[in-house]
Amino acid sequence: MRFLDILGRYEAAEFNQLEAAELLGVDERTFRRWRQRFEDDGEAGLLDRRLGKASGKRVPIDREHEVEALYRERYQGFTAKHFHEHLVAKHNFAWSYTWTKTFLYSKGLLEKAKRRGAHRRKRPRRPLPGMMLHQDGSRHVWVQGQSALDLIVTLDDATSAIYSAFLIEEEGTASTFRGLREVFGERGLPLSLYTDRGAHYFFTAEAGAVDRKQPTQVGRALERLGVEHIAAYSPQARGRSERVFQTLQDRLVKELALAEIDTIEAANVFIRDRYIPAHNARFAVPAEQPGTAFVAIPGVDLDEVLCVQEERQVGNDNCVSFNRLKLQIPESPLRAHFVKARVKVRQYPDGSHAIFHGQRCLGRYDKKGTFRKEKSVA
Repeated sequence: MRFLDILGRYEAAEFNQLEAAELLGVDERTFRRWRQRFEDDGEAGLLDRRLGKASGKRVPIDREHEVEALYRERYQGFTAKHFHEHLVAKHNFAWSYTWTKTFLYSKGLLEKAKRRGAHRRKRPRRPLPGMMLHQDGSRHVWVQGQSALDLIVTLDDATSAIYSAFLIEEEGTASTFRGLREVFGERGLPLSLYTDRGAHYFFTAEAGAVDRKQPTQVGRALERLGVEHIAAYSPQARGRSERVFQTLQDRLVKELALAEIDTIEAANVFIRDRYIPAHNARFAVPAEQPGTAFVAIPGVDLDEVLCVQEERQVGNDNCVSFNRLKLQIPESPLRAHFVKARVKVRQYPDGSHAIFHGQRCLGRYDKKGTFRKEKSVA
């Protein structure tokens, strides 16, 4: 009706062809085509000629059936985005994510996500990799057939790239040292580490404030390496790592199931060799500035720093008691005995031990406390 009104006024010479086209919101060529079609076929000529015809871009029916079958039989529970990535990568699918999402909704295979809450302003990222690392753990049923396990993740604040991730029975000092050793050994030392206030990270007073005067084993090691340890005081403060765990709980569980992995050892190999590279390629973002804040540490034996270390007094039998073990100090050219001397016992991730007097190693022992070898230099 609007076209007929404009056409009548155009024929009455109220305005020219360009002005008529502008009033209709089309270009001059389209207005000429509409005039010609109206002259040839009347009002029927103005109908959209695409009505009743299948779009040339429409997904073929057989591919629709294939997509539905794949989701029901192999990718059940995947998000639309995750599913679409597999369709493109593994099933030669060339249509859009939007079509995939709409199709899954139409078949009742996905429910629409709930509306998000009020917007929270994000803390700005650090501009360089290595300025701040996040480390946290998430307990979840990650592997089919296994009970809940802790996934320990160490990631960069500047890029959200995951540097280390592995499954372990229970989060604690040993898992923290393992993650830090993997990152520090490959990349160097960061400026700071951001964690929650778990007991293996900090001693906390009754009010919840961390006690910097009583460092934990982790705090002692970080202080020796010169890495600042920052405590988070709320889940919202750890939002970056919390969002990563939401993604991991959705995607990693499904990827492990898809690969038919049912042991912790196989899962950790899969996470290290396959999942982390794919995750970082998909979710990591470029740093704000070029370069890195990691500091190389040539000559530093991280195993001697990232380990449990406690002070003990040597007994009258020239032995050191540690975790129900009796560690016999062997003969030493330094002195006849070490009775009453204050020494430090180090326990390593493999369960072995060593006794140090100052910077000198007095002896090394296996996990059962049996003397293994001497080492005169720290």
